[in-house]
Amino acid sequence: MTSLRPFHAMDVFKFNPTNLDPLTETYDLNFYFSYIARWPHLFNVAEGQDGTIDAYIMGKLESSPIYAQFSPHYLPFHAHITALTVAPHARRLGLARTLSQSLERSGDEYDAWFVDLFVRKSNQIAQKLYKGMGYSVYRRVVDYYSDDPTDKTKDGEDAYDMRKPLRRDKTRKHVREKGEEFAVQPEDVW
Repeated sequence: MTSLRPFHAMDVFKFNPTNLDPLTETYDLNFYFSYIARWPHLFNVAEGQDGTIDAYIMGKLESSPIYAQFSPHYLPFHAHITALTVAPHARRLGLARTLSQSLERSGDEYDAWFVDLFVRKSNQIAQKLYKGMGYSVYRRVVDYYSDDPTDKTKDGEDAYDMRKPLRRDKTRKHVREKGEEFAVQPEDVW
């Protein structure tokens, strides 16, 4: 049986098998530790009976900086899924849905407008999962993912910024139709 618990600092030594998926973004250790320090209640793991990390979610609560409040790209207070990954042996068990719902509940508790995340345009499986949970594409971020940051001549891959409105957004003003057609540059995204 899998149990949910907060991510602990020592988990960085146990989550490599979960991160080996080519579509999982892997970060440096300081990045993981900054989430433990700033949003420990939004960084959770699904742990198997044998102590393996079957899945984890890194979440945060944020908004655009105040100086950007009049920008067309301004983001009001919202929850964000920075990373959500499930180990290959634990897929199709509902762990991604369970972890996402935990962040959505936290977003509602903090009166956030929506939950958002970025997903590679080529990751059809993840897009289908999120659409099935009520997310929709808000915008396309051109060349958001750079697989070779040392070579600026190589194109990156576009990302979809997907959103799910939360309880506060009763009129759904922070989602849009046909978001795939609304292109922005990476510098427009905070």
